[in-house]
Amino acid sequence: MKQSKLFTKTSKDFPKDEVSKNAQLLIKAGFINKEMAGVYAYLPLGLRVIEKIKTIVREEMNVIGGQEIIMSSLQPKEVWESTGRWSDEVVDVWFKSKLKNETEVGFGWSHEEPITKMMKRFLSSYRDFPAYTYQFQTKLRNELRAKSGIMRGREFVMKDLYSYDVDEKRHLAFYESVKTAYMNVFKRVGLGDITYITFAAGGAFTKYSHEFQTITEAGEDFIYINKEKGIAVNEEVMDDAVLKELGVSKDEMTKVKSAEVGNIFNFGTSKCDDMNFFVTNEEGKQISIYLGSYGIGVTRLMGVVAEIFRAIYCAFD
Repeated sequence: MKQSKLFTKTSKDFPKDEVSKNAQLLIKAGFINKEMAGVYAYLPLGLRVIEKIKTIVREEMNVIGGQEIIMSSLQPKEVWESTGRWSDEVVDVWFKSKLKNETEVGFGWSHEEPITKMMKRFLSSYRDFPAYTYQFQTKLRNELRAKSGIMRGREFVMKDLYSYDVDEKRHLAFYESVKTAYMNVFKRVGLGDITYITFAAGGAFTKYSHEFQTITEAGEDFIYINKEKGIAVNEEVMDDAVLKELGVSKDEMTKVKSAEVGNIFNFGTSKCDDMNFFVTNEEGKQISIYLGSYGIGVTRLMGVVAEIFRAIYCAFD
């Protein structure tokens, strides 16, 4: 498509309530349109960027054996009740509604429970493992804060990958392979040198997790890094026990501002156990299943790229 044929136009103005640089620039350039706080439409140029990011992510997920699917955004209450995550006290970002027949439903903020329910249909023997599946999905989260443009939206595109295995050693090896795949993604979009695998809290997912944090003043997080050792720790879990485990002292770490562009969680067997998902081994005994969950915010990554390269351009302007 020729630029002259685009229905979108560049402009000098952006919405007065838009405070984030990434959204200001992308709106003015005709890449996105603001619908409301935390909700944006992606116009022809913006969609091309999203599709290029998705292509990079898809290639890296396929390399490690991922099989692409797409789940529904509309989700039944019961599947989340089985693990306690339907409760607003456990997960505070739900959008919920009711069908005409009064059946309660939620709009997908994540997909561990629905995908696990589906996988129970297909994985019934130890011979069926491992299984790795991923999707590009529009997530809906009722975020309290939505002031960072497309870096923190109430509606956003996410790639989420889920791994299922009955062998703990193989499960952990795959977890490590995702770290490598994710770093390949961030290198390919130009953020490799400033993105760190970061030890962090697990929130509504697990006790601990690993985040992928990109150093930028536009971020909402603070992390402590040691560039020489390649170690990074989120401020929220910065304590002596964590530092001891990572083999570093606090005086060796430097505090920087950052934006989370990806995260991975090791659920162990707890999630599948809660959902009564077991299979039989070669002796006919019931065994537990290990689950891993791995996410990259596609539209968030687009916003971080805009912030980083805006800063680089301004530095040389």
